[in-house]
Amino acid sequence: MTTSGTGHRGSGEGRPEPDPELLEELEFWIGPEDLEVDETGTDSDEPPEARTGPTQGSLVLVGTPIGNLGDLSPRAVAALAAADVIYCEDTRHSRKLLTHAGITGTSLRSLHEHNELDRIEEVVGSVAAGRTVAVISDAGMPGISDPGSRVVAATAQAGLTVTVVPGPSSVLAALVTSGLATDRFCFEGFLPRSGKERRQRLAAVADETRTTVLFEAPGRVAATLGDLAEACGGTRRVSVARELTKLHEEIWRGSLEEGAVWAESGPLRGEVVLVLSGAPVGGAVVVGDEVLTAALADRLSAGERTRGVVDEVAAEFDVPRRRVYELALEARMSGAGGTGQVEPDLPREAPPEE
Repeated sequence: MTTSGTGHRGSGEGRPEPDPELLEELEFWIGPEDLEVDETGTDSDEPPEARTGPTQGSLVLVGTPIGNLGDLSPRAVAALAAADVIYCEDTRHSRKLLTHAGITGTSLRSLHEHNELDRIEEVVGSVAAGRTVAVISDAGMPGISDPGSRVVAATAQAGLTVTVVPGPSSVLAALVTSGLATDRFCFEGFLPRSGKERRQRLAAVADETRTTVLFEAPGRVAATLGDLAEACGGTRRVSVARELTKLHEEIWRGSLEEGAVWAESGPLRGEVVLVLSGAPVGGAVVVGDEVLTAALADRLSAGERTRGVVDEVAAEFDVPRRRVYELALEARMSGAGGTGQVEPDLPREAPPEE
C-alpha cells in the first residue's frame, strides 16, 4: 500500500512527510499535542498510563478493511498512527494491518466480546486523562455485530468526545450490489440459531417492507435461506454476497427458493451477507406452514390445551385462526398414527372465525 501523504509512524530514513491537511484535521479533533507520540509500542495487558497535559482526550472509532487491505484510507492510517493506544479484537491480526500500513510503536490492547465490559472503565479513564484511544474491529466498523458499542455508550455518557473515521462496511457493500431497493433498509445482524426466538424473528423479517440485511455463517446459509423461504414465501428476492472486496468475491441473486437450492449445491466459504427484498406494502404476509406447526408443537409439548394454543399462535403470527386450527388438527391426527383419534377439546370441524 502506498503510504505517501499520510501522517503515520515509520522507521528509518525516507519516511514520507505528514500531509499538512490531514494533520490539521487531526488537530481539530484530538489536539496537536496528541500527534507527538513516542516510538515504543507494546502489546501489553497492563493498562496504559495516564497522560499529563491539557489535551482533551477522545475515543476514535476507525473503520478497517473488510477484506482488501487497499481499502484502508489515508485518514484511517493517520488516526491510528496518532492514537496513544489502539483497542482491537485480536492484537495479532491488527498488528499485521498496522505493519502493512507502516505504523509502528503503537500500543495494542484486546477488546472483544468476552472482555468488553471489563475494559470500559479502563478506556473511559484513559480518555478522561487526555489520551487518544482508537477502537477497531477485525474488519469493518467497530460496534456493528462487533465489540465497541458499550464502550462508546459509556464514554459518551461520561461527557467525553467520541468521533469516527468512516471506513468499509459489509452491510452497505452488500446492499448497494444487491440490485434491491436501497432507499429504505434495516439491519438484522445474525438471526437466533433456533427455537421460538428464531421463529419470531423470521416472522418479523417476513413482515418487514424495507430491504433487510442479515449476516450468516457460511455453513448455515442454505438452512437460513430455506427458513426464510418458509416464512416469506419462496419467490421473495434475495442477494447472497460473500468474500466482498476479496479475490473470490461472489454475489448471487435470485429467489429464496432458488437460493436454498444453490447454497446446498456446494460448500460456501468466507463471510456471507444476505440482502432480502421487502414485503409488498399493504400485502398479506406469507407465513409458512412449517413456522406455524413448529410454534404449535412448542406449546402443545408444554401441555397447553389445543384450543388456547390455536388462538395464541393465530394472534402471534397474525394469520387466520382456521388455518392454524387445521394445522393443529393435522398434527394431532398424525400423532395418533392416522387413526383419526384426536383429543377431546379439539372438534373435527373448525369453529367459525370470530
